[in-house]
Amino acid sequence: MASQVVPKMGLFELIGLVPLAQRTSGRPEITVGLVDGPIAFDHPDLAGQRIREIAASVPARCVDRGSAACAHGTFVAGILAAKRRSVAPAICPNCTFLLRPIFSETSSLHQGTPATTSEELAAAIIDSVEAGVRILNLSVNVTGASRKGESRLADAFEFAASRGVLPVASAANQGGYTASMLTRHPWVLPVLATDHMGRPLPNSEFSAVVGRRGIAAPGKGIVSLGTNDEPCSLSGTSAATAVVTGSIALLWSELPDARAAEVRFVVANPSSRRRSSLVPPMLNAWSAFQALAKTSAHRAFVN
Repeated sequence: MASQVVPKMGLFELIGLVPLAQRTSGRPEITVGLVDGPIAFDHPDLAGQRIREIAASVPARCVDRGSAACAHGTFVAGILAAKRRSVAPAICPNCTFLLRPIFSETSSLHQGTPATTSEELAAAIIDSVEAGVRILNLSVNVTGASRKGESRLADAFEFAASRGVLPVASAANQGGYTASMLTRHPWVLPVLATDHMGRPLPNSEFSAVVGRRGIAAPGKGIVSLGTNDEPCSLSGTSAATAVVTGSIALLWSELPDARAAEVRFVVANPSSRRRSSLVPPMLNAWSAFQALAKTSAHRAFVN
């Protein structure tokens, strides 16, 4: 296999991503849904990458490059889709990305990042699934909870599950002990953020749901693309979520016939130990790849 240019991993060595990134930089047929803010498409490290837009009422391209929505969308896109020689992690640049913009550049901030409503998020999820994505990156904050909105969001996740689309969602940055709207649905893979020593960030959501079926990933001081062509560093579950999404995209790039439930299981269960903590285990991308390869080989043998 040809040697790959490994992204600037730094603390991503903690999650066993380096050997997987050496094998592949992704496949175009692995399509990731980005539900986020607008992106600076003209950034040198994003120009020419496989990022397409899904029509929405919110612009997909940055108008105000100084807006929080533009900064957030560009930062997350850099983690996933930037060129491998970029300052950003650039985990799976050869995958295809469908941007479904959800944060307007005048969005109010919640916990320092743009926020949306559950109804708006549900619509974005459905649009992305219908467009053919395989993974959903939901580095989002949801505000304005309502029974109707939560019901629509649950229906959207059910729709994703029925199509074999895996949602990877931020466990929020509020430091609470109650599962959020995003993490309560059993099909969602919740992500908690840690520092470079694997210690949970204190503002991450801690809950039985996240501890029982979520995963942890580095989310402190992650360096990615800024909107002024200079790198920027951010911390929180948005960054950690993109790291997990990118790792899953690489797994599926190597084993494209794997089922969504199989991928979710090997990622969320890096060991056979019973979970009893509010803190989920750390992602181990290489172990997940090895486990998925065995599962796929066994299924092929049985069939």
